[in-house]
Amino acid sequence: MQAREFMKFKNWAVAGDVMNEQKYAHKIVNALKSNGFQVEGIHPKEAHESVHNSILDIEHKIDVLDLCINPKSGINIVKEANKKGIDKILVQPGAESNEILDFCRDNNITAIQGCVLVELRNL
Repeated sequence: MQAREFMKFKNWAVAGDVMNEQKYAHKIVNALKSNGFQVEGIHPKEAHESVHNSILDIEHKIDVLDLCINPKSGINIVKEANKKGIDKILVQPGAESNEILDFCRDNNITAIQGCVLVELRNL
């Protein structure tokens, strides 16, 4: 599977600094929404009316988790995603680690390294 194949799924969660307009996580959330995707933001340290502290707080089904966060925080989000039954994770540049990739492999999660903004341009 390649990153572009994830784009056929419409329910996404983006983990990162989704409230900071200067950060890629914020840009990714807005780009996905502008292209008709249902998107939830996750920031483990900053809850807000439209941002969750945990992926477990999201009530509806999430098809794809986009990791745009430091791998030290990202591994916990990946473990929560596994508990929620999410089996597709797009790992943005800089968010990857061997621990995350190994966990995904060991738990039958398809983890692909790529960039949502690039994939959206190719739709």
